[in-house]
Amino acid sequence: MTDDTVSNEEFWDARYGESDRIWSGNPNTVLVREVTGMQPGSALDLGCGEGADAIWLARQGWRVTAVDVSGVALDRAARHAVAAQVADRIDWQRHDLGTSFPAGAFDLVSAHFLHSPGETMPRERILRTAASAVAPGGVLLIAGHAGFPSWEHDHHPDVHFPTPEEVLESLELPDGQWEVQLCEEHQRVQTRPDGQPGTRTDNTLRVRRLSG
Repeated sequence: MTDDTVSNEEFWDARYGESDRIWSGNPNTVLVREVTGMQPGSALDLGCGEGADAIWLARQGWRVTAVDVSGVALDRAARHAVAAQVADRIDWQRHDLGTSFPAGAFDLVSAHFLHSPGETMPRERILRTAASAVAPGGVLLIAGHAGFPSWEHDHHPDVHFPTPEEVLESLELPDGQWEVQLCEEHQRVQTRPDGQPGTRTDNTLRVRRLSG
């Protein structure tokens, strides 16, 4: 866990500064599965990291606002977008989502693995704000960890990851204004630090704001 004196910006800038690439460079599989076939419009990518999801969305025709707390990550993501020839479709913005949030309403708001060590990020409040940024007829897509990887499970007995039902409840969505399209847990294979296969359980929530 992080020292309370270390800000989110400092923590994540240091994390991304550890190497030239932290993540795989591939879009999240849940995003690809759930967004393929949707009519492209405006999208908000929260916690965009090195930009793989935002770049994939832009390639599908979306106009993307991509947000992260780390300037190091955003600079790297912008370079990747230039290489992918979609830089003109993505607006990169730096926000600590606990204190500031991009303006506007979006046809898709995506929050994938919006987790941060320690107690410095008010995730539930951020996701409620994310819901309020969904335009009528638009979709809020949240993917998160439901637990630690299989090889770390016994090391964090006091840490709780919310179920998708708990995430849904925490959004406090008004009755009659939203449709729950997906609320589930799923297990996936993840490579262990020693290179061997392990497992991790994640959850997915997809809700649509009704038009009328």
